[in-house]
Amino acid sequence: MTPPDSAASRRRRGPAGAATRRLRLGRLLLARRWRQSLQFRAIAVSLSLTALAFFVTGSFLSHQIADRLFTERLDQVLASATADFEQVQASFDASDASDRDELQALVASTLGSLSVDGAETERWILLPMDFMSGQTLIPAQSQNPWMTSSTVPPELQERLAEQDGVFWQPASVRLTENGEEAPVIVVGTVVDLYQNSRYGLYLVYDFSEPQRTLDAMHAVLLLSVVVLLLLVGAIVWYVTREVVRPVSSTARVAEQLADGDLGVRMPVSGSHEVARLARSFNRMADSLQEQITQLEQLSSMQQTFVSDVSHELRTPLTTVRMAAEVLFNAREDFDPVNRRSAELLYHQVDRFDSLLADLLEISRFDAGAARLEVASVELFSVVHDVVEAAAPLAVSSGSTVRVRSELSRCTVQGDQRRIERILRNLVVNALEHGEGRPIDIVVGASDVAAAVAVRDHGIGMTEEEAAKVFNRFWRADPARARTTGGTGLGLAIATEDTRLHGGRLDVWGAPGEGACFRLTLPRTRGRRLVPDDESPLGLPPDADAYPETAVVTRTGTLALAAPAEQARPAAAAHPADLEEDRS
Repeated sequence: MTPPDSAASRRRRGPAGAATRRLRLGRLLLARRWRQSLQFRAIAVSLSLTALAFFVTGSFLSHQIADRLFTERLDQVLASATADFEQVQASFDASDASDRDELQALVASTLGSLSVDGAETERWILLPMDFMSGQTLIPAQSQNPWMTSSTVPPELQERLAEQDGVFWQPASVRLTENGEEAPVIVVGTVVDLYQNSRYGLYLVYDFSEPQRTLDAMHAVLLLSVVVLLLLVGAIVWYVTREVVRPVSSTARVAEQLADGDLGVRMPVSGSHEVARLARSFNRMADSLQEQITQLEQLSSMQQTFVSDVSHELRTPLTTVRMAAEVLFNAREDFDPVNRRSAELLYHQVDRFDSLLADLLEISRFDAGAARLEVASVELFSVVHDVVEAAAPLAVSSGSTVRVRSELSRCTVQGDQRRIERILRNLVVNALEHGEGRPIDIVVGASDVAAAVAVRDHGIGMTEEEAAKVFNRFWRADPARARTTGGTGLGLAIATEDTRLHGGRLDVWGAPGEGACFRLTLPRTRGRRLVPDDESPLGLPPDADAYPETAVVTRTGTLALAAPAEQARPAAAAHPADLEEDRS
């Protein structure tokens, strides 16, 4: 239930929240401008350093001016106050007044006669030193009724009570009854009125004129700083513009070259350093354009050659395959030498046919002709088909293939033929390099992605080998005997198939500990995985943490686990799976 004051609190927070958002947006824009503009950075640094220099210089000048103005005025005030104090004390000492009325008249005449010409003594205040006791000859009084004991700074009163002498203290006092407070200097000393009756006499001097002079000097300095900053900013902007503009032009031309516009060039004028840079850059662009054109021609010729040769060899290869099958089926009637030749011919034709198929697929990828036939794909069905097809190889290699997962089903939208080819390449690759040790296939899923990890415990690979494993025609050990053949194109084709799906194919390996290939695919059509999308499985995953759902037996058959032994957390369910479950 919403509290009654929630709307009011939102209204109160509204302007503050909007101001905070605008401030945050301004900081982001300034930070982006700082990162992207060299000219902005140069102007900002120049203005900051210039402002710092002006601030230091202005502070020094202001301090010197204020010191001269106030020191000179203060010396005059203290000299005048000392003379007045001596005059007042002499008048009190020469008087024979004894009662209250006579003393009051003496104070009024003596203090009233103080010099007030020019801009010296402005006001006087007389306060008894034992004011709190109430035992005084005459009460506290001042030249103006609005000035009382609170007008005198307490610190100054305490100093007079503790020691004799002439002391002063700055303060702010209203010099007129309804006027504003003005800066003053209060000078005080102790005077004896009658028979050691001690009073504090305070003279208030107006310092408005020096303060106005100082304020005017500050205004002039501030205006000078603003004008100088504008001039410095304009000069720095012009200078940096002349220097940065060629650099910006070079950056734009380089970006256009990077985007594939090989015909763009920098304008050249003059013979200065920037002109020489432009000429060198244009020569470099000409050289790059020539080399890229040659490479594109060679690549196009290579693709055409591979495609043409593959298609031209397909028909004779079919004829050779038919002849090889006839000879292979009749090999029992041959002598041992011819029998062995027939077997070798049959297997070599299979390898050659696989090579042609891989080359044709690579040529389709290079030509951009590869397309997806998207449908709903059940990953467990694909995994089981791949494992069952590789079961004879698993039996011959001695490896145990186990499928592990916490799920009972997992669907993705993709091309089933290509996904099956990816997994077949990964499983066969694991069996070839597994050294007879167990092979674990782990399936996991999240709301965004589904993943299949194939983990072997064989010879493994180094980080350098893992970085090259997806390159075309690359093999870690070309001289090592292979049980099923291969061209070094299987993982390259798997990478292209994964790219078409918008997924990722990652690898991990350690010498002597095995290798792990992880296929991560988006679960919905048209969505591509971004770096922020985490895979549902680790690399490598902890296979023992997942229950076993299927295994290849020693006889080469695929045995599925009982449904009661499979567990699937509700969080792993995907909307597509739930729809199929309801149907």
